[in-house]
Amino acid sequence: MDTAHSRSGLLFICIANSIRSQIAEGVARHIAPEGVEVYSAGVSPGRLSAHVVRVLSESGIDASEQYSKPLSAVPYGRIATVITLCPEDLRNSLPAGPEVLRWPIEDPTASARSEDEFLDSLRRLRDELEGRLKSYFAQRRSGG
Repeated sequence: MDTAHSRSGLLFICIANSIRSQIAEGVARHIAPEGVEVYSAGVSPGRLSAHVVRVLSESGIDASEQYSKPLSAVPYGRIATVITLCPEDLRNSLPAGPEVLRWPIEDPTASARSEDEFLDSLRRLRDELEGRLKSYFAQRRSGG
């Protein structure tokens, strides 16, 4: 039987699971403490952006095996915390159980007018998520 105590998973979710949640998954897998399972999913999964794989690889993160997936592909019973990453409130799209945190981040494709601008926005997103996740994991270790 699955208990809240046995849950160690961290799930990132957004609409398409193609950029924001994929970057968060890659960064979290790279820096998460041992024993934390990391997943990402989308309400309406699209396709993983090749630019995400590129930007993560610049930080030494191999995301080549990541892919866009629906929530139904995640072992939800093992999830302790869900972090939603889009401005839309997705809590109504989620089954009850885990703690839900909202980190609303605008779509990085919205303001990019060129490929270089898009890559720069992904790098800023990667760095922002790395900082947030380091704080998140540090708070969890200290019991906060």
